[in-house]
Amino acid sequence: MAKIVDILAGGPSSSFEFFPPKTPAAEAQLEQALLELEPLNPSFVSVTYGAGGSTRERTHDLVVRINRDTSMTAMAHLTCAAHTRAELTEIVTRYRESSVENILTLGGDPPKDLNLPPGELTYATELLALVGGIGDFSVGVAVHPEGHPSSTSATEDRRRQAEKLSVADFGLSQFFFDADVWFEFLGDLDALGVTTPVIPGIMPVLNVKSVKRMSEMAGAAFPAELERKLRAVQDDDDAMRAIVIEAATQLCLDLKAGGVHSFHFYTLNRSTATREIYSNLGLGPA
Repeated sequence: MAKIVDILAGGPSSSFEFFPPKTPAAEAQLEQALLELEPLNPSFVSVTYGAGGSTRERTHDLVVRINRDTSMTAMAHLTCAAHTRAELTEIVTRYRESSVENILTLGGDPPKDLNLPPGELTYATELLALVGGIGDFSVGVAVHPEGHPSSTSATEDRRRQAEKLSVADFGLSQFFFDADVWFEFLGDLDALGVTTPVIPGIMPVLNVKSVKRMSEMAGAAFPAELERKLRAVQDDDDAMRAIVIEAATQLCLDLKAGGVHSFHFYTLNRSTATREIYSNLGLGPA
């Protein structure tokens, strides 16, 4: 295991995101993805945290198991929504006692249908401070190149993101589909004096409907031309996959041409797309 802040200081990185499975079939799918992606030697991997703590134990157990049973370094996502300070302290203390060294702190939104309390903490920075007071963790935050979905002012949004990054070790970005979005974001951060490393998030679009819905929730623009191409072949899995891989590969190449050398891949607990993009980019083990 290693701290992500130290990993990023060592040069280019690649990382994968997983989520805790809910069914035996989903668990088998995740196990296959872990088996097939581990040989790519990712710099680290992350495990998401369900809204309102709905995957609390499963997130903890998966992070600990990846660190214990594989060669990969796992980071736990944690949201403060719908949690008391005491609950969050307990969760973070358990991570410390399990030798987990990396946490991604998030504000989060409790699911409306569960009628959960708002929680005693509201912002990721509050959670980051709590985590820092409990153990010697490497702590990251999420960033939104196209602005946080709840933001009403682009200028204020950038300022808040810069403030958040100023107290974090690193930032992981929400996915996006246009390299210009990323470079504009970096330029704004630079103008605000941000020096904290930020890593772009890459989402292979394997299902148009679900990714479009996720894009709307995340405030990420889904390119009309990409949607048109995918819908034109939505009954042909092979053709759709080819378009997906080409689009994600080209995004990474455009980012690399602009000086980006670290990438965070949203795997959706599948390995094939990520492995193909890796191959196209010449990444993976030497």
